[in-house]
Amino acid sequence: MISKQETFTLSPYMALYDLIVPKENMLREIKELVDFSFILEELK
Repeated sequence: MISKQETFTLSPYMALYDLIVPKENMLREIKELVDFSFILEELK
């Protein structure tokens, strides 16, 4: 994951994400490749 990207827990059930979503899932790959931190700045 990109080092500048902030991490925070949205839900106590986020651990299920790693168990349920396959490693080769396209959405998981997008999450790892794209830095969405600009969204946090826009929301501020």
